[in-house]
Amino acid sequence: MILSLNEVAAMDDFAEFDENSLKTKIIACENLIRAYTNNNFQNQNIRLTGNSQGAYIYGHSDFLQIGDTVQITHSKVNDGLYEIINVTDDYIEVDAELFAVEKNTVTKVEYPTDVIAGVLNLLIYDVTARDKVGIKSETLSRYSVTYYDQDANNTVMGYPIALLAFLKPYMKARF
Repeated sequence: MILSLNEVAAMDDFAEFDENSLKTKIIACENLIRAYTNNNFQNQNIRLTGNSQGAYIYGHSDFLQIGDTVQITHSKVNDGLYEIINVTDDYIEVDAELFAVEKNTVTKVEYPTDVIAGVLNLLIYDVTARDKVGIKSETLSRYSVTYYDQDANNTVMGYPIALLAFLKPYMKARF
């Protein structure tokens, strides 16, 4: 995962969320970032190919550790993101059951620090400001509220465009 569930859960902003809903929010933000940028953030220098069975991928890389995120590709049925929960000299164990496939390409996923910080800001926005979406200004005396237009010019994927500006250097062309 792009952010550690334990670290996010320990923050005061997320105290009201249970682990499952918080994990879902983190995964959703990670998928949004990957889709919006068209960037898998793969470190293609850290890659292995191996058979899978159960939660195990048989093969070894000195550069994969417990807690790393890996992406499986070219398997046709196991493609996706997984977290490593155990590493030995013979196999790596991931956090989900895999179908038995002879060839899985496993690549380490590494997110830059500014992307991780940006995702944290998106999560904080979700819990603190999502209910005030559309409000441009608000006055208390003689109560007045001004709304702004929510269109393609000032929002992206449900977030204010300014919150996603950190992704500009990581955008990849779509063909």
